[in-house]
Amino acid sequence: MSEAAPLFRGSIDLHTHSSASDGTETPYNVVRSASEAGLGTLAITDHDSTAGWPTASEAARDYELTLIPGMELSTRLDHVSVHLLSYLFDPTNAALLAETETIRDARLTRARQIVERIGVDYDLTWADVVAQTRPGATVGRPHIADALVAKGFTPTRSDAFQGILHWRAGYFQPHYAPTPLRGVELVVAAGGVPVLAHPGTGSRERVMPERRLAELVDAGLFGLEIEHRQNTVEGKERLHELAAKFGLAITGSSDYHGEGKPNRLGENTTSPAVLERLIDRASGWAPVYGAVTRSL
Repeated sequence: MSEAAPLFRGSIDLHTHSSASDGTETPYNVVRSASEAGLGTLAITDHDSTAGWPTASEAARDYELTLIPGMELSTRLDHVSVHLLSYLFDPTNAALLAETETIRDARLTRARQIVERIGVDYDLTWADVVAQTRPGATVGRPHIADALVAKGFTPTRSDAFQGILHWRAGYFQPHYAPTPLRGVELVVAAGGVPVLAHPGTGSRERVMPERRLAELVDAGLFGLEIEHRQNTVEGKERLHELAAKFGLAITGSSDYHGEGKPNRLGENTTSPAVLERLIDRASGWAPVYGAVTRSL
């Protein structure tokens, strides 16, 4: 990085979702919404998919924002879901492509099984769920939640997850996902930069064990998404300790889903210095500089 580093106009939000996965806005409209919210930089990080990159890139140029193309990769550690934000990787990397295709196929199978279980007790069909998706979307539980809302069984998507789609309700079904270590290895091999998404949603004791985190750091983990509305105060305290011990970057993001969640664009942000380090680490893909010219 040169001394004349570029300045990023506006705030930086590194975690958003579009209709390419479980957001309610198209990739283009997510960027437009970010512009209207006063953001200068955002990442599009749909679940296990890069389908939104082309139109989001077009919108970044139209609205003069900086776009960081990314993805939220599904992984699992000891039956616990662990999401891995992955930035600026090569979307044509064969190994990563194969893994995401396997995950999406498993997610689709899982969604059908959940709908079948719910359908025993509620008037819900697979067609009801498909009606809540856009072509090419990664179908998952959020779309089932939207179908439950549309059918009048629950008032909001959030209520659906706290009720019918909660694991205690008896309809839950796990799906395949690689380990976090495998996920980090795949992203790094594709030239990308991995960050653990909202890893502090519970107590200090529920944060990833230190020895497991050390494995991810050794494999190339870049940072921890600490500033996120789902992380608890206790979880954040522990994450700050771990970030300091392992020299990990700290990011902040909204996890915006449009109307699918209450999260608002820019409610948590990342510093320009961290974004510079992230960009310098990446070798798989380049940001879309819609508003600034990078000094080299």
